[in-house]
Amino acid sequence: MNRAAVTSLVVFVLLVALGWYLTELQSTKENPPSAPAPTGSAPAGSKDLGALAIAPEGKMAGYSRDRFPHWASQGNSCDTREIVLQKQGADVKQDKDCKATSGTWNSVYDGVVIKDAGAVDIDHTVPLAEAWRSGADKWTDDERKAFANDLGGIQLIAVTAKSNRSKGDQDPAKWKPPVESYWCTYVQHWISVKITYKLTVDQAEHDALGTMLKAC
Repeated sequence: MNRAAVTSLVVFVLLVALGWYLTELQSTKENPPSAPAPTGSAPAGSKDLGALAIAPEGKMAGYSRDRFPHWASQGNSCDTREIVLQKQGADVKQDKDCKATSGTWNSVYDGVVIKDAGAVDIDHTVPLAEAWRSGADKWTDDERKAFANDLGGIQLIAVTAKSNRSKGDQDPAKWKPPVESYWCTYVQHWISVKITYKLTVDQAEHDALGTMLKAC
């Protein structure tokens, strides 16, 4: 093969290679490679946990449940309690005064099914006294009323009187729902309420929330 033929062949190969390179480059721009899948992921809610301000618990001086007016009227003779019973129960029947006369409620804290409205307690996920110690002592009474009657779906929960009174005003460092399968939901709700209302957590509470998130 003479020199001219060799030169032509080399030029041809280089042009083919250049064409392939430009095609691949354009394809990469249009379809960038996906990021590698993470080998592990953080528990749901862990980023929100990091958003909570950690501070020592405040004092109970000046606290009274009356500082959190509940159950507020919601119109049509209904108050907050009756609305929660209606929303969270099954086959709930009410009288002309909006009082639940029958229905079925599942207490998520302890897995008990309740068939008597009078035996249902409406628990505040973040208790009123806990909120007071976490910053609500500085709120107005109207702000505390809004907190105590929050119908958003996660702050007020229909449960057994036994589980509600066992919990009292304790945070997750001192009390957790007996049903462990509910821990993930409970901790996410607790964190969400505290973030929404700009309430603080103490260190023991923060650590307990982190432990419970491992159930998620």
